[in-house]
Amino acid sequence: MYFCYHTENKNCGESTLYFIYLDSLKENMKNIIFVFLVLFSFSMQSQNLEIINSENAKGMDNWRIINDNVMGGISNSTMSQNSSGELVFKGSVSLENNGGFASCRLDISGIDLVGVSSFNLKVKGDGKVYQFRVGTINNYANYCFDFETKKDQWIEVNIPIDRLKPRIMGRYSPQSPEFKIENTRRIGFLISNKQEGEFNLEIMSVKGDQAGINL
Repeated sequence: MYFCYHTENKNCGESTLYFIYLDSLKENMKNIIFVFLVLFSFSMQSQNLEIINSENAKGMDNWRIINDNVMGGISNSTMSQNSSGELVFKGSVSLENNGGFASCRLDISGIDLVGVSSFNLKVKGDGKVYQFRVGTINNYANYCFDFETKKDQWIEVNIPIDRLKPRIMGRYSPQSPEFKIENTRRIGFLISNKQEGEFNLEIMSVKGDQAGINL
């Protein structure tokens, strides 16, 4: 299919017919739209920001241990790497002397988390419940999410940032400021809730999902 239009050159008295083939035009437009949709689809896909990755040893060092001995308890824990390269947070929780928790944390203030909408963990535990914690600048609260592990099984845990709840000294703190991802200073893990005895949590990776349009 095509259409034509007529022009006339007044200076020389000549006229010309121009033919535009609609089928070709329509086909070209389809190709352009298809390419645009593909690019738009890629731009909308979330991008993973690595925070901890055992495959390239990112985030393996400089972990800090904080147990209930700061309150007189006798729980203990360590953070190390196993032969496969994963982080291993393990130890023993004791309820003596009003104790009952063990924790670890990592300073990530050098990582730009702007645009992150959720955290993704890949962990293997012992069937106990652990807490993922995010600390912020100039704020005593930790923003927390509890997750249950499956004994000796790798699981993935997705944590939208709006599911993180503020806690101070283990208690929910509704008066704390709203969590803002750009204020993140540290992440960590904690075991408490009177889960007495030995524990073991392996951490393969922690990533931040950055969703957005990058056209």
